[in-house]
Amino acid sequence: MKSFKILIAGQWMEASDGAKCANRNPADLNQLNAEFPLATVEDANRAVEAARQAQKAWAELTAPARGEILDTASHMIEARSEELAVLITREEGKTLAESRGEVSRARDIFRYFAGEGWRHAGSVYPASVKDEMLYSKREPLGVVTIITPWNFPIAIPAWKIAPALIYGNTVVFKPAKYGSLVGLALAETLVDAGLPAGVLNCITGAGGQLSRALIENPSVNGISFTGSYPVGTQIYERAIKNLTRVQLEMGGKNPLVIMDDADLKLAVELVVRSGFGLTGQACTATSRVIVHEGIVQEFSRALQEAARLLKVGNGLEGGTQMGPAVTQDQLDTDLEYIQIGQDEGAKLLVGGKRAQEGGYFIQPTVFDQVDISMRIAREEIFGPVISMIHATDLEDAIVKANAITFGLSAGIVTRDMHNAFRFANQVEAGVVKVNEATTGLALQAPFGGFKHSSANTFKEQGPSAIEFYTRTKTVYIGHG
Repeated sequence: MKSFKILIAGQWMEASDGAKCANRNPADLNQLNAEFPLATVEDANRAVEAARQAQKAWAELTAPARGEILDTASHMIEARSEELAVLITREEGKTLAESRGEVSRARDIFRYFAGEGWRHAGSVYPASVKDEMLYSKREPLGVVTIITPWNFPIAIPAWKIAPALIYGNTVVFKPAKYGSLVGLALAETLVDAGLPAGVLNCITGAGGQLSRALIENPSVNGISFTGSYPVGTQIYERAIKNLTRVQLEMGGKNPLVIMDDADLKLAVELVVRSGFGLTGQACTATSRVIVHEGIVQEFSRALQEAARLLKVGNGLEGGTQMGPAVTQDQLDTDLEYIQIGQDEGAKLLVGGKRAQEGGYFIQPTVFDQVDISMRIAREEIFGPVISMIHATDLEDAIVKANAITFGLSAGIVTRDMHNAFRFANQVEAGVVKVNEATTGLALQAPFGGFKHSSANTFKEQGPSAIEFYTRTKTVYIGHG
């Protein structure tokens, strides 16, 4: 069994107290993947100091030179794509096809931000007085803490680390405990691509005191976090004491509205893909399906049939369409909410039980007759559990789509473009899809949610990334 190490100041090392954690395949609990260190608060502080020491020299390197390293990293990710995809599936559980797609996304993100080295700069403004030059310039924040979840263990780190580096910041990266192996493999690839010592530091372990040390350290200038709303708000509260810039992307309870003029075959396909794909373990996954009452029976029959036909199993095996939950805790959460739904009076149509033994497998699950007041319609489950809600018309569907505290992704299936635009204009979500799955994002476009899905400050990805990872300096030069 391979043993991974953490990265601090360019050196691969064990945790300062030698503690380790064994990682198991969630689809085959008898399979040990590897061991990784459980870093200490001391390790976290040393990582921040290493990033601080390295930041000035990294920022003084020209942006195109930094971009060349990121471009090299993109090619190295491509060369290791199958190895990385298999590691994702063995550690997190998603199907190999899903893992391959995620690795490709990470490659493309580094390639995109490599080009930013030739683009970002500042602006020149008309001067208000004679013989004056007035311009602004972008400067890096400094040291950035990046804390990522387990569900996209290479893509989410990529879309945070790549912009942080290209804009001249140094990074302390803490992947989720159940994404540690992939996170360390990504760090290894970036080091091999030519990152100088200390520019990227990667420490692994549980949250708690380790994350708190990375958040409250006064040498940290920015924190980018993706995860749950309760954890995100705690980070915000702690970071504000040092006036540290914070970017938060948190939960979702994403609706897909099915209108009575919808292509039902397409509608079912989109619900299955975005509700059961990735085992429902995506912040943009469809968890609420708001169906026009005129087509409920026909749509329900088709969705139940599709759910029953899905092959659940080990993501490394051919034909598997849905992998396991990532951990026993997540499986228990899924099953607990299924029981809550039944206790609340929702009608269980299909699924609702463990799928098989040997791993954390659960059946694709569909509820009908769900009221918007029920917990399964309001709280994030993060599993393959879909709640069907009936709507009388578009306005009713929009009201029900907006009747929760989250606002990340939302979609509608309709042939009427007038209704599509009405929905897009009125739904309270940062991402809106028309006749597309609620999952899946363009890397060159802004991403972020509304309400409790985000800190409502800085968007991620694409050209918006510069807003978080840089600060603006305005310069007045009198030359008369």
